Amino acid sequence: FVPRSDLVLFVTSADRPFTESERVFLERIRNWGKKVVIVLNKIDILESEADVEKVVGFITEHAKNLLGFVPEVFPLSARLALQAKTTGDGAEKERLWEASRFAPLERYILETLDQESRIQLKLLNPLGVAERLAGQYWEAVNERLGLLREDLETVDNIVRQLDLYKEDMRRDFGFRLSDMENILYEMLSRGMDFFDSAVRLKHVFDLIDVERVRRGFEQRVVADTPQRIEAKVQELIDWLVKKDLSQWQAVMEYLDRRRAARHEEIIGTPSGPFEYNRRALLDSVGRAAQEVVASYDKEAEAKEIAESVRVAVAGVALLEVGAVGLGTLLTLALSSTVADFTGILAASVVAALGLFVLPAKRRRAKADLRAKIEDMKGRLMVTMTAQFEREMERSLHRLEEAIAPYTRFVRAEREKLEQVEGRLKDTLEALKVLRVRITGS
Repeated sequence: FVPRSDLVLFVTSADRPFTESERVFLERIRNWGKKVVIVLNKIDILESEADVEKVVGFITEHAKNLLGFVPEVFPLSARLALQAKTTGDGAEKERLWEASRFAPLERYILETLDQESRIQLKLLNPLGVAERLAGQYWEAVNERLGLLREDLETVDNIVRQLDLYKEDMRRDFGFRLSDMENILYEMLSRGMDFFDSAVRLKHVFDLIDVERVRRGFEQRVVADTPQRIEAKVQELIDWLVKKDLSQWQAVMEYLDRRRAARHEEIIGTPSGPFEYNRRALLDSVGRAAQEVVASYDKEAEAKEIAESVRVAVAGVALLEVGAVGLGTLLTLALSSTVADFTGILAASVVAALGLFVLPAKRRRAKADLRAKIEDMKGRLMVTMTAQFEREMERSLHRLEEAIAPYTRFVRAEREKLEQVEGRLKDTLEALKVLRVRITGS
């Protein structure tokens, strides 16, 4: 009935003025923006006028603090007023009526509240209801926006984590590529030494034996290069898989902490589709991360990446081969360079009697070896980098896809609520203007 009322006569008792339950109820009345008149009943139980004034002062002070204005306070005795209304004796009736102090309240209601005041109260009634409802929804919207701001911060933190993750991964990947480059440079250095020592006049008859030169080149120059590169590639793959799993676990743990931190606060917040959808989508992100972590098969992931690397290396024309391992692939690629160089050396023997021909052939062989290894290194590095980027983006894409429904919900809700907040702000301002026009203050 309070929202429908024009005026509230709030009755409290002189024996227990302003109890806690009355204070709480008066707060609810205040929230509806109603005009409040306070009636202090049972003053006949007080011993003196000073006691009455003391209780009235107590009520006035507390009502002002609670309502924000000083209300009308009417101290009276309803029992004495009833006796005055029901007695037939004129003198006694007058005495009781005077003692009850009920007349000021009657005059206020019947005379002070004139036609203009009554119309004002009638206008203030729906205005107070409108202010109460607009205020309630303003609080609800701001509470939801607060939740969404925290959720957006959660999403932004994850995005920042992923950006840092990419930076760290690319930096560390560069160091690992350098290890592979160093292995090829070591092979190049051994090749230079091999040509300096093997391609000489005193070894001219050894150079005639092409197969012997080829074996020497393989043993001294190629050596264990393919196996070392393959080991480095496998280390890189294992590192990539480990980092991928670690990143998923970090996201899952972060979301778990986020949900745990909000659990108590969420109890009692506005319910309905908004909170339900928000919670469901937040949980779905964590659940997706948990499922990935729980089902993560490190060996299968590593095997899949290794196969992709092998196919990629073969695909850049290092060698067109079937289903062979990366080490075999590199061995065949490096052995093909051996055939080229043994051919150069064999051709050198034909003109071995010329003193200047063999040094020229040696320089050519060294230059060709350098060019071939640089070409192989370049293609291998480009291939590995491209493959690394694909694998990293694939992992990050899965994370982003898991987060996407929640992110879209949060951003769409924020946009909608900000629009509602703007309209409510305009409404509250308009209601404030109406109140000034009605009350004149």
